[in-house]
Amino acid sequence: MFLKRIHSFFSFSRLLKFIIGLAIGVQVIVILYNHLSGYYVLDGYPHFFMRLLRGSLLSILAGFLIVYPDLYVIQYLKKVTPLGRNLLKRITQELFCTVAIAVTISIIITLFAHWLKPYREDLVSVLINNALIYSVVNCLVMAILEAWIFSLESRHSKQMADHLKEELSQIKFEVLKSQINPHFMFNSLNVLSGLINTDVIKAQLFIDEFSQIYRYVLEMIEQPVTTLGKELEFMRSYLFLQQIRYGETLTFSVNIPSEQLRLVLPPLSLQVLLENAIKHNIVNESKPLSIEIYCEDAFLIVRNNIQPKISGHSTGIGLKNLVKRYGLISNSVPVFNVVNNHYIARLPLINTIGDESTDY
Repeated sequence: MFLKRIHSFFSFSRLLKFIIGLAIGVQVIVILYNHLSGYYVLDGYPHFFMRLLRGSLLSILAGFLIVYPDLYVIQYLKKVTPLGRNLLKRITQELFCTVAIAVTISIIITLFAHWLKPYREDLVSVLINNALIYSVVNCLVMAILEAWIFSLESRHSKQMADHLKEELSQIKFEVLKSQINPHFMFNSLNVLSGLINTDVIKAQLFIDEFSQIYRYVLEMIEQPVTTLGKELEFMRSYLFLQQIRYGETLTFSVNIPSEQLRLVLPPLSLQVLLENAIKHNIVNESKPLSIEIYCEDAFLIVRNNIQPKISGHSTGIGLKNLVKRYGLISNSVPVFNVVNNHYIARLPLINTIGDESTDY
């Protein structure tokens, strides 16, 4: 699990290049410093390259032994002591771990190098000297890794934000497109045309409810959530138009406790479910369609009997968009299933007071 998290930030090849570059750079500095200070004088260029090769190979091994524990420490401390909470404590903990890892690895590598070819100098002196070098280098490595991870996380967060913004715009477009449905408008205008000649009062009511629907659509399309109370008001307008068209063959019942009306959900959620119920089922005198809307715990239930039309194919775009819209505001998602020849949709109702999963 740890390696998966690490490789989600750093590929193996990226880490290998970093460690090789660091190992060669450190060895060049150390060898030249030792030569110029008289601590370990080189005999010539062949001697320099031999020491550079031997030292770089050992440093690459040490690099892997150091970098992975460093990355583990960073990931662990991000959870235990985030930078924003206690900066001094985090720095102290990280510095202690950095030095402890460096000293441990330096002792292992130094003893291994001494076993391959004994040092000319006193072993204790070499151990102390290498421990100091490893500690300084590891502090630098830890700082580079912290900055590197921060940069990658920032870039990843920006990409995710851009992706979510683009997805949200697409969802809004699809929702708006589905609400300004040409079939719905055509059928509604046909019904209105017939009412004008037969029942002027009902035609006026039809126009009022029709305007309420599109006013609500335009008001809510930019909003992430709306209250259940407002959704039910919209639902009544929508079903009023449908009942003008289908008459008593389309019935519905609503049983919602008043305290649930303040809970929120994505706007136009009910319209998606009602439209699906009417669009994909036969609605006539021999097969009336009945829709029930009620609450169970923290869910809004929309239930209708199934009497599918022979023609027509559902793309499921409306339901997919509804699930995506829920994903942008909550950890809960709608559930759709069939029980006893009834289609049942369960929409989570979100409590905006004390609900940490809601962010808008």
